[in-house]
Amino acid sequence: MKDTNNNTCSFKPTKVNGSCSELEKIPKDETIKMREKQIGSSDTLFFKQSPLKIVKGEGQYMYDENGNAYLDCINNVAHVGHCHQHVVKAGAEQMSLLSTNSRYLHDNLVLYAKRLTDYFPKKLSVCYFVNSGSEANDLAMRLSRAHTKNKDVICIEGAYHGHLTNIIDISPYKFKKMSAKQKKWVHLAPLPCSYNGMYRKENHSDEEIGHLYANEVKKLIDNAHQNQRRIAAFFAESMISCGGQVVLPKGYLKEVYEHVRNAGGVCVADEVQVGFGRVGDKFWAFELAGEDVCPDIVTIGKPIGNGHPVACVVTTEEIAKSFSQIGTEYFNTYGGNPVSISIANAVLDVIENEKLQENAKKVGEYMLNELERMKFSSDHIGDIRGYGMFLGVEIVKSKKSKLQASEIADYIVAEFKKNYILMSTEGIYGNILKFKPPMCFSLENAKHWLEVFRSIIETLNETVTVDLSKSTGYLRFNESSTGSLSGDSCTLSEDSLDSSLDEITAQTISVACN
Repeated sequence: MKDTNNNTCSFKPTKVNGSCSELEKIPKDETIKMREKQIGSSDTLFFKQSPLKIVKGEGQYMYDENGNAYLDCINNVAHVGHCHQHVVKAGAEQMSLLSTNSRYLHDNLVLYAKRLTDYFPKKLSVCYFVNSGSEANDLAMRLSRAHTKNKDVICIEGAYHGHLTNIIDISPYKFKKMSAKQKKWVHLAPLPCSYNGMYRKENHSDEEIGHLYANEVKKLIDNAHQNQRRIAAFFAESMISCGGQVVLPKGYLKEVYEHVRNAGGVCVADEVQVGFGRVGDKFWAFELAGEDVCPDIVTIGKPIGNGHPVACVVTTEEIAKSFSQIGTEYFNTYGGNPVSISIANAVLDVIENEKLQENAKKVGEYMLNELERMKFSSDHIGDIRGYGMFLGVEIVKSKKSKLQASEIADYIVAEFKKNYILMSTEGIYGNILKFKPPMCFSLENAKHWLEVFRSIIETLNETVTVDLSKSTGYLRFNESSTGSLSGDSCTLSEDSLDSSLDEITAQTISVACN
């Protein structure tokens, strides 16, 4: 273990006018025009109406061509901070010596594999190195089918596991937006959300919710068997990301894993978004389910290389042996090359030496506590959830209706951007504010983020007010917030007041965003 000698948590940015202009090769407007012409339109941008041109990153900040510093709250790829000197140095030094494939012996590969697997339960001891989380999940599917001799896969509604053909098939977050139909070998379990899902915390305890959702998986297995189909694997992120920053209910994974294994399948934990200490309490998010819960295959990516394309599948000796008997070798040209492994090893150095897991726990707990207090100040903050530096804020039209308010969430993200903070949304309806910054995000950063969020919420609270003392509600629009709406009055029954307010609020925020 090396001393990184660089505590990025204390890094403070300064705006230096024009200092980044030399990093531009062409003006921003020309970059936009060329991108529209030369890059596929499905390769999307953040902030489409007013995209950022980012030319530099350092710590938890990204800089545009004018030298403006943006606090990055969504980049869980730059896990230990953008361009960390220790990581950059490790890659550069190894690149100057050798970059080749894994068919040659190299110490980097075996030493890192041992170091990495020491973070896992003992049975997870064999590594396959690849280049991305998508590749890792594709390989995990191959491993599960080779071992079980079955084909079918259970995944969760709203899940995203990658962009390869087979992995899109188990990513309803994507394929449900396409013309593609759900494959017969794919079985969708309901999103185990205790706030706005099939089973909710106002009706059940957390343990009951976990059991009820796990029983839905058992029903899928029973139905598959009735149709002469057999389960190869259950794929699930240990905390759901694209589906809405969802924390799995208590007991859910334990019961589901039992059902799947009893049916002859294996259990795959996708830790691409949530691994490497991000959840604070544990190094891997699946560990939150308890010491007696252990997957058969784990996939990791994104943070493993701090932005460098490296990923990994970790599994058992038994599953690896089954895969070795399929009749052909497994070879990945770039997977496990000395440069990628050197970078991944340096990332672990930084996590350990700068105590980033502990930082995630401390900062995350502070933010959760403050957000829980804020929840009572706005009818639009429906739910607060998460662990460490993986948090979600569900934005709704009202607490009573729980209707998803994607327009309001988009407005909040736009307001954050005006304050030089980068945020984004997740969820099937795009109404979940996601928070997963570089792990060097500090307590000082958290206090600043909360201050800005409070200001945005206060503006939202002032946008529409209703006199609830009468059956006639007078809706007053803050002209400075909406830009073009003026006051008006309307007669509402008590039953229709809540739904009408939801509709008008959505229209108001839509105008404000435009």
